[in-house]
Formats: sequence, C-alpha cells, structure tokens
Amino acid sequence: MNTHIPKILVVDDTRANLIAMRHLLADCGAELVEASNGNAALAACLDQQFALILLDVNMPDMDGFEVAQLLGETEHLRDTPVIFVTAAYADDINRLKGYSSGAVDYIAKPINDTILKSKVRVFLELHNARMQLQETLEQLSARNQQLQAEIGERQRAEAQVRHQATHDMLTGLPNRMLFHERLRSAVQYSLLHGIPFALALVDIDGFKAVNDTYGHPAGDALLQAISSRLTGQVRADDTAARLGGDEFALIFQGAAELEPLLKRCQSICQVLAQPYQLQGEHGAFLAHVSASIGIALWSEKIDSDETLIQAADRALYQVKESGKNGCALAPT
Repeated sequence: MNTHIPKILVVDDTRANLIAMRHLLADCGAELVEASNGNAALAACLDQQFALILLDVNMPDMDGFEVAQLLGETEHLRDTPVIFVTAAYADDINRLKGYSSGAVDYIAKPINDTILKSKVRVFLELHNARMQLQETLEQLSARNQQLQAEIGERQRAEAQVRHQATHDMLTGLPNRMLFHERLRSAVQYSLLHGIPFALALVDIDGFKAVNDTYGHPAGDALLQAISSRLTGQVRADDTAARLGGDEFALIFQGAAELEPLLKRCQSICQVLAQPYQLQGEHGAFLAHVSASIGIALWSEKIDSDETLIQAADRALYQVKESGKNGCALAPT
C-alpha cells in the first residue's frame, strides 16, 4: 500500500502569511514546506518533490511569475501544479491567463479559507491519483519483468530438455534419434535440390580393450575425446552423431565425388588413430585405438534412408573383415 505523504510548498515573503497558511492547511493531509523568497523556493524544488506549490505573486527580487517560469523550464519540475496567490489586480489576471506551464490556478487575496482548502484538496486528490497510478505501473512493470524472467527460464528449461532428448549425454553429440531425423532431412533436401550427400558409419577398433583394462571412466573419457576429434573434422552443415557404445555416424552434405569423399574419411581415420592421453584408475596412460569407416553415397537409386544405412553398414563390415583401421565405399 502506498504510504507516501504529499508535500505542499508555500512561498511568501511575509511571515504572517506563512503562519496563516500553516494554520489553514494544518489538517489537509500534506506536509507543509515554507520558503520566504523565490530563490529559496527554487532550491526547495530541486531537493524535494511537491504535490502543489502555493506561490505568492508579489515578492521582491524575484516575483511569483519569474519563479514559475524557471520551474517550467526545468524538465522534472514543469509538471508541478502551481496556485498563484495574488491581489487580483488586472495585470496579474492577464498574466495568469497567458501563463501555460504546469497545472495553474490562482487564489485572490484576501484569501477565502473555504476556496483555498477546496482548491488544495482537488490538487492533492490529483496528486494521490497520479501517485497511485505510478505505483500501479511500477508494480505492473515489475510483474512484467518477473514474467519475462519466468518465461525465459521456462524456455531455457524446455530447450535443455529438448537438447537432452536429442543429444548424447556423455559426448554432447546428436543421438540416434536426431541422427535419423537429420538423415531423413538430408534425403528430402537432396531430392528437392539435387544436391548429393554421403553417410559414413564409424566403429572404434580397440575400444573394449581400453574400457576393460583401464575402467569405465577412462572409456568414457576416450569416447569424449573421440567425439571432440570427430567434431573438428566436420563442417558446420555436416553432422557427427553417436549412435551408441563406440559407434558413430557422419553425414557429409554436398559430397558429390567419391575420391574426395574417400580421402576425407581416410584423413578422419588418421586423426582418430592418434594416441589419446587419458587418466585411468591407476594414473595417466596413452590409449591407442583406430577407426573402421563404411561410406555410402546417396543417389536416386537408393529408395530410402534405411537402404543408405544398410549400404554403409555393409561397407563397414568389409573394413572389419579386411583388418580394420580403414575406409571402404559402398558400391554405387
């Protein structure tokens, strides 16, 4: 709940008038601040926020109109309502009509107590309504920021769940489900645009021996290192996926010629065959593994993505039968 107590600035160079205003407005529900000249009024306005200014017109050095003019030229003060207190001479009335800064009213001297209290009450009600509106807007803004933060957190959580559902937890590579989705997309894209692609199935030779000898944590670390090397060998529009265990798959976009494709996979074999510095159950060790890769190039002769997988798998089996650590192309 808003507990803000509004302030009224009373500006008059006659002390008796200040005292009279103090008594008249004692129970108006606002805190009264007094200033005896224009400079003091301006200084008070710079330090405090006022719901209303009761401003004597006739003051020495700087009259009320000059004070109001300076207030109107200050951005954060120009909307502060001003009630001029004037002897109601004709020239004052004419200047009041021509004055346009802020919400302006006037009270003629001698002051009518009822009129003064009525006008002050109206401006205080306006001020309180404005403060309540401002408080409501601030609450709405805070709530909106909170909702935006909650939406952002929910979106991050949903994205994390989606990522976990489609990526291998150990290596971070696309999992079998996402691999099949990417492969189907590659088939559709190739059929629509006539751009060929290739599939390579990768099996790690010697992984089981490392896993059995040095423990599962070392085996996991080896799979992570292999995944990192595979990621470094594919382009942004290619896919490196882990199908499970020590089985991986590569989708090469835009692979049109067999010879460059074979050389690229042979290069991957060489990269994967480099020693891996790992930590085992009994300390650091070098792991030595290799890779067998079966490659199949998509063509319109192949009737489905499963047929392409089977072709790559037969090529992989050929490498295994031939002594592992190498690449083979499926017949086109």
